[in-house]
Amino acid sequence: MKELFYKFKMILRPIFGLLAILITSFSIFSCNTADELEIQQNFPFEVNVMPVPKEIADGDTVEIRISIESTGSYKENKYYLRYFQFDGRGTLQYYDEPPYLPNDLYLIPKKQFRLYYTSTSKITQSFEVWISDDFGNEKNLKFQFNNVD
Repeated sequence: MKELFYKFKMILRPIFGLLAILITSFSIFSCNTADELEIQQNFPFEVNVMPVPKEIADGDTVEIRISIESTGSYKENKYYLRYFQFDGRGTLQYYDEPPYLPNDLYLIPKKQFRLYYTSTSKITQSFEVWISDDFGNEKNLKFQFNNVD
């Protein structure tokens, strides 16, 4: 009986050794994904704006509530804002910070924020706001306010 066990052990030893080598090599080659691992950073986004009044008087301020909603999340992604006023005159600002200058790029610190537009004109006013991210995704918002005397 000991001889049979010894022969059986001698036959299985190379099989287990080969199996160990195969498992080790499979693990090494299948887990070598450092070059293949891709972290998605570029997520498209949508911009939602709460309704705003259609009319504004000279000197009045309108609050514009904006929310940026991304399809994914990449912590390092930053959002920026720039605007240009086509008709009339007014100022656009983030909370109580200084008013934005047209066509300058400003960092948006949060995905939900409020802008304040103050009319300094007695005619219809229109402007556009562009919101972009680090990856070139951009959304355009158009605003128009009719003058109220």
